[in-house]
Amino acid sequence: MLATISSAALHGIDAEIVHVEVNTGEAGEPKLILVGLPDAAVKESDDRVFSALSNSGFKPPRTRTTINLAPGNLRKEGPFYDLPIALGILAATRQLQADGLGEWLIAGELSLSGATRPVRGALAMARLARKLGKRGLLLPGISAEEAALVEGVATYRVDSLDRAVRFLSGEIELPRLKHADSRRRLPRAGSEGLADFSEIKGQHALRRAVEVAVAGNHNLLMIGPPGSGKSMVAKRIPSIMPAPTPEEHLEILSIHSAAGRTISGEMTWDARPFRSPHHTVSDVALLGGGTIPGPGEISLAHHGVLFLDELPEFKRSALEVLRQPMEDGDVTISRSAGKITLPCAFMLVAAMNPCPCGYLGDPKHECRCGPAQIQRYRARISGPLLDRIDLHIEAPSLSLVELRSDKPGESSAPMRERIQTSRARQHARFAGTKITSNARMTHAQIRRHCAIDSTLGDLLQQAMEQLSLSARAYDRILKVARTIADLAAAERIEAPHLLEAIQYRSLDRTVFY
Repeated sequence: MLATISSAALHGIDAEIVHVEVNTGEAGEPKLILVGLPDAAVKESDDRVFSALSNSGFKPPRTRTTINLAPGNLRKEGPFYDLPIALGILAATRQLQADGLGEWLIAGELSLSGATRPVRGALAMARLARKLGKRGLLLPGISAEEAALVEGVATYRVDSLDRAVRFLSGEIELPRLKHADSRRRLPRAGSEGLADFSEIKGQHALRRAVEVAVAGNHNLLMIGPPGSGKSMVAKRIPSIMPAPTPEEHLEILSIHSAAGRTISGEMTWDARPFRSPHHTVSDVALLGGGTIPGPGEISLAHHGVLFLDELPEFKRSALEVLRQPMEDGDVTISRSAGKITLPCAFMLVAAMNPCPCGYLGDPKHECRCGPAQIQRYRARISGPLLDRIDLHIEAPSLSLVELRSDKPGESSAPMRERIQTSRARQHARFAGTKITSNARMTHAQIRRHCAIDSTLGDLLQQAMEQLSLSARAYDRILKVARTIADLAAAERIEAPHLLEAIQYRSLDRTVFY
């Protein structure tokens, strides 16, 4: 007998329909044949499924059984298909009597006992089920809680193969998961779980630059000797970032769901992502990819922060692949298995030393680096990449007086309030467009919203000539000046705003300190 169950396969952060076709009672030697481009994890499902069937009180098929995962040209990976395969076998052997099995979208891994385990990509599956008009979605554990965040599709949690069979056959009722309840049950970090800026001593100029950068979602590079607090500052940036909107929230969760971070408990549900890959990270791990392309670090940092500590230590090739995603906010990856486009609108925060030893310009330590060494060190970061970083700020070493001070710095709360007020002005300015922050302004929007008079134009021209800045740097100075004006609640860019924006180009100067 033939039975068909609907499931899904992940393609990037989206899901595609997969029909699990089970045919039993074929003539020949009793065995199970699995076809449809399965990977090793899918091929191993027959052992899990047979054990789960036996331990749940059902009879495995005793005839030749063929399982086809259609379409055959789409690669299948992971343990998504254990539960639909088991249900298909039961329907084909008439141990499950249920009408309209094809109206459900089902996925889940099975343990040998028949209990279900979560799978990644639940949000993508929920969106697919809604798009196809499915009757509902059957998923295990936290995967079902995650899928319930998508409104417009009925989601049910099944904790075992037995309960799934009894629900589909009408023997029991399962509660439909509600969108609001699911949001409340999912793990949250809470503002008290984030490191606070009150722990940062001194570094007033650096704190100001960070506030400007976050207010306009600008990329930021911190330059300073070891121990000046660059990493401490970077790790506290999420505490001053505005909470993501519901749309941003679902985008973030979709990416992390596809990467499996939600079911592993790594992902909290109320904070923007903060990714800090080691400088040995490969191009593929940073950009995304693999045999079946998936999200990399830049996509996992979508709507959040990508922190690159010791920037010159990263491979040149890894840094250069960032250039196009930083401009476009998405990345297209082509592999033999297909081509996918992943979102990656992240805020880049980077840190570096002024020289290989780290002490160039430090009054307390002697720098022993020669001019050639310093030049080679700085040359590891290309000019085009530096052009795409809006703010370069120096982080000098702290004095003993500052280190011994018991007076706390300004906390994250008032900084976040000022940033939220600035972001509200930007949202109003860009209402009706896809732009949400000053850093993402198009060339036409820069001319419209960053207009300056002739006096300021002459001032900016003089700075451009003295610092030998590129046309891209010209636009970025205007964007930063617009953000500074927003923080000051000014309608137009004025001289103090422009001068402050110009001085955030430290690496364009010959000397740091």
